[in-house]
Amino acid sequence: MRTLNSILQLESQFSGIRMPQSTKTAIMVIGGAEDKVHGREILQTFFYRSGGSEARLAIIPSASREPTLVGDRYQGIFGEMGAKEIRVLDIRDRAQGSDSQFQDYIEECTGVFLTGGDQLRLCGLLSDTPLMERVRQRVHLGEITLAGTSAGAAVMGHHMIAGGGSGESPNKSLVDMAIGLGIIPEVIVDQHFLNRNRTARLMSAIAGHPDRLGIGIDEDTCAMFERDGWMQVLGKGTVTIIDPGEMFQTNHQDVDPTNPISLHNMRVHILCHGDRYHLHKRSMRFIDS
Repeated sequence: MRTLNSILQLESQFSGIRMPQSTKTAIMVIGGAEDKVHGREILQTFFYRSGGSEARLAIIPSASREPTLVGDRYQGIFGEMGAKEIRVLDIRDRAQGSDSQFQDYIEECTGVFLTGGDQLRLCGLLSDTPLMERVRQRVHLGEITLAGTSAGAAVMGHHMIAGGGSGESPNKSLVDMAIGLGIIPEVIVDQHFLNRNRTARLMSAIAGHPDRLGIGIDEDTCAMFERDGWMQVLGKGTVTIIDPGEMFQTNHQDVDPTNPISLHNMRVHILCHGDRYHLHKRSMRFIDS
């Protein structure tokens, strides 16, 4: 049994986790519909992780059908927080991914924010462009913080969920796959997760790619990946981990697209605010460990 002192110590540590103020860079994968009005915890964390008052931010609204409106909204939010400089990189043509002015700013910025919209549109405009390659390099060097919400979250893996259905048993027809931006190639991300009943969709995706890890992120929730391999949950909802590492049998290769998929010994973890999970060790870190 824990003593009162140990409980108080745990509560103190947990409080520290709940309000991260670190300025270390990170990759922030947001499930969509993040709070933009009240506490703005997730957006505030992106602001701090990008340098706080010294932040130079690039907002890329290319996934949206209304990029000007969306870009302006985030520019206003981060402007109110006190960012040093904010530019909207309104990329509507692949050729702009080679634009020298955009590339120069990517060299100077400390944070890049990918907005929501259509992940296929976003990848179609950005994948394999000089601008996106440089963003990826700077992220992996720990030089900048990268955040993506909704469609901007879906593109983080090498394999990407491009669309599909919900509310059914896992089956091949439930999910449409495409190639993402490969920022965190080990994962397949699904967003608006429990809000839109997408558990079976992510399981279907992982059944076809059992060498990946499924990450399902609820609305107003963020899976924040550190360079040391740890992922921390922020926000009001949960992050669901679909881990096929010990799965020993599935009929995925043998059934028709609309028939149910069987998945034996697939592990599922539900994480909430403050929980941490190691991407490579595939293990939790508890507060008292």
